[in-house]
Amino acid sequence: MMDKRPLQSRSTAGRGQSASGVVIRSRLLADGVSGSSRPGQALWVREGRIHAVGAREEILKAAPPETSVIDLGRACLAPGLIDSHTHLSLSGDGRDYAEMFSDSDEMMVLTGAMNMKKHLDAGITTIREHGARNRVGFTLKSGLARGYIPGPRMLVSGRPVTCTGGHFHMCNEVADGEAEIRRSVRRLVHEGADYIKIMASGGGTAGTIPGVATYTVEELHAAAHEAHHFHRLTAAHCRAKESMRRAVEAGIDLMEHAEFLDPDDRMRFDPRIAEMMAESGIWVSPTLQTWCNYPQVLELRRKRDSGEAAPAEESELDHLEERMERRLEIMRRMLDYCLRERIVPGTDSGVFNIAFGHLDYDLQILHKVGFTPSECLASATRISAEAIGLQDEIGTIEPGKRADLVALDGDPNQDVTACSRVLAVFQAGRRVWIEPEDASSP
Repeated sequence: MMDKRPLQSRSTAGRGQSASGVVIRSRLLADGVSGSSRPGQALWVREGRIHAVGAREEILKAAPPETSVIDLGRACLAPGLIDSHTHLSLSGDGRDYAEMFSDSDEMMVLTGAMNMKKHLDAGITTIREHGARNRVGFTLKSGLARGYIPGPRMLVSGRPVTCTGGHFHMCNEVADGEAEIRRSVRRLVHEGADYIKIMASGGGTAGTIPGVATYTVEELHAAAHEAHHFHRLTAAHCRAKESMRRAVEAGIDLMEHAEFLDPDDRMRFDPRIAEMMAESGIWVSPTLQTWCNYPQVLELRRKRDSGEAAPAEESELDHLEERMERRLEIMRRMLDYCLRERIVPGTDSGVFNIAFGHLDYDLQILHKVGFTPSECLASATRISAEAIGLQDEIGTIEPGKRADLVALDGDPNQDVTACSRVLAVFQAGRRVWIEPEDASSP
């Protein structure tokens, strides 16, 4: 276990930086490039970017004497985590969509500000905001850019494009047919969308059918073509098996959920579609904790293990675990098609009871699927950065990259639960969060 000595610093590192920058040192470094952690390493950060990485003594010798130093003790320093699927404006408090969308836009902005801080404190330094009503997502990004609110770096889709009565139609970007879809994409890009989200099947919105595709290949291709014209990536909500096939054929960049659902709401794995996905190189964000209702599983397991569970709760746990295993078996079969390096974790936080601050749950489930701890870390850092088009900026600890970092209690290349034990968080080399009991450090 991590010793609990306060994080030490020379001068006021983390509050301000001298022109020479700051040196951050730790017992271990998980750089996101290799699958093992190196001891005795340090980083030299200048102007928000990693200037040099190497042995602690060499970095301290290279940096000017006045350079601030942050000593993380026995912590392991890793790249900041990336969550490719969030809904900041939703509260994750167990309410259904109708109840959450009864909130005003102003309340949704306040909810988003709260959720951004929760994610940042959990070591998540970059997110994709996957769809909010009206201009809520854009407002949150503007507030972050102005320094009004703390939070991870944001990529926003704005309003998700959906068909009449489709999933998330209450966000108000309804488009039917290729011409309307192209207009929606143009409108969103000109409002500031960093990428385009389109609902290719039904979902949890009342009246929609998750196992039925909502757009044709031609309509999805119109979205992808228009987005790519403006140098924007695309992401498609695909719970239905048929929507998955259409998304691949249309040239969508990233597929969300990938549940292989048929119209009768049952999952049936299709090797032909998995082969198409592998050949196309599409990225996949399976949002496992949401489908598995993992927070509820963990709570019921806690009650069972402590003897507090009522018979009805034990029965519910059995049902949830059986359901989760069916979903995980679909994932395992997908991995047979060389998709491991195309899988990115996404929490889908905000919907139902999926609270913010727990990308670690998705990594724990990926570990159950068969990922090694180092593969789990890579999926949440290097691979996610590649999937969202930021591989030149974030995702690994290398010279030239932004110094977005997380200090963990444990080695994430050996123990996936280390990602649940966050001790400090850095953005652009500045310490933005410290574990509360260590908050007395300079």
